[in-house]
Amino acid sequence: MSDLEHARLMLSAARKGLRALEGMEDQERFADEVFGFHAQQAVEKTLKAWASSAGIVYPKIHDLQELFALLGDRGQTAPERFLTLADLTDYAVQFRYEAFEDSGNELERLEVLGQVRELVEYVEGLIGPSAAAPWLGP
Repeated sequence: MSDLEHARLMLSAARKGLRALEGMEDQERFADEVFGFHAQQAVEKTLKAWASSAGIVYPKIHDLQELFALLGDRGQTAPERFLTLADLTDYAVQFRYEAFEDSGNELERLEVLGQVRELVEYVEGLIGPSAAAPWLGP
């Protein structure tokens, strides 16, 4: 599989996560750690898609700050507006390995959703659409 094919597969997975997030606006139904976990996963897959499309081999990590840094180190600097998404890393680690402790700070779901959507669209613009990749739809 080429880097570009892998990038498109990762972006497809990110878009699926984004669609899931769009259905998780109800805080009564979906706890912050569930929403945050899926937001983190969508961002992680999007950054890995970006890295793959640029021919960057990335380690098996979930740390969004490290992924942003890896991209930057290879000349793929992310726009400043996306860097706050690195804060979602805590949701991946805590959701998987620890009991999530409520910090009292609720996620601004609409803001996070908007940022994730914008990042996915930004990276999709870098990678470019493919007629052979119908999974990249809205």
